[in-house]
Amino acid sequence: MRASKFGQDSRFAVLHDRRMDNPMPREPDIFVPLMAWIEERLDDHLTLELIAQRAGFSAYHFSRMFTARMGRSVMAHVRGRRLVRSARRLCSEPDVKLIDLALDCGFESQEAFTRAFKRLFGASPGRFRTGFSPTPIEGQFPMNSPSSTPTAVARLPELTRLEAFRVAGPSRRFDDATKSDIPQLWSALVGALPLKGQTPSWATYGVVWSVDQEAGSFMYMAGVGVETDGDLPKGFEVKEIPAATYVVFRIALNGSALHPQVKSAMATIWGELIPASGLRVVDSPDFEMYDGHFAPDQPGAVIDFYVPVEA
Repeated sequence: MRASKFGQDSRFAVLHDRRMDNPMPREPDIFVPLMAWIEERLDDHLTLELIAQRAGFSAYHFSRMFTARMGRSVMAHVRGRRLVRSARRLCSEPDVKLIDLALDCGFESQEAFTRAFKRLFGASPGRFRTGFSPTPIEGQFPMNSPSSTPTAVARLPELTRLEAFRVAGPSRRFDDATKSDIPQLWSALVGALPLKGQTPSWATYGVVWSVDQEAGSFMYMAGVGVETDGDLPKGFEVKEIPAATYVVFRIALNGSALHPQVKSAMATIWGELIPASGLRVVDSPDFEMYDGHFAPDQPGAVIDFYVPVEA
């Protein structure tokens, strides 16, 4: 109770004490059991009306509530979870037929399933089977609802000097309309590891360079450190990261979907922490670094974000 606001109001103090003695029961979060219920019934014929009925709301009310909470529609979530499961089956069941996956996902044809799969994963089911990972995409369709705990970001106190190093992996140019496809690069990278000549640390990097401020676009690579030249998978390249001094920001995750947390953290870093630091950013690649034990669904997992600055 802050005295500056309420210290002179004895009536509030009495009411506050009574509420503390008899706290109102907290309303249960209906999304927690509901998301588990959906997950257990992905093989069933799920509809918006059926899921809304389970939640105890009208379809109209529930649809708006779900989209506000999850960032996508009810049935887009169901389709996404089914597609992620089909991707896992492609990796674990080499002989599974695409038509069977299509029907299990609720598609009427293999062609429709293939189109939807490629939109989500950036590769056809047949190509995905030969060397991709569903895990980075699964983070975009989490089984749990977003956490109400804000993403924690802190600047590490000391500047860090790194010598030049090399990163190898798939890269593409993205803008605001396409940056939600970045997990597709991570899917391709994880499925191809280990690379020839890869450094033993198993750290991975999300590297940004060649930022076009007018077009709002940038180059992004999902990669690993490499020590020597080696044969790289098709579509992979090597990026040289020059020696630089960096200010490092540590992002502590809360266990919910990765992309919204990183987006929130970057807004805080670029909009608040860097301007407040007084440091001058230089024109060189910046990057996220994930250590070899990174588990994005574990609360407390961290990402270190390196921004090059004048020493």
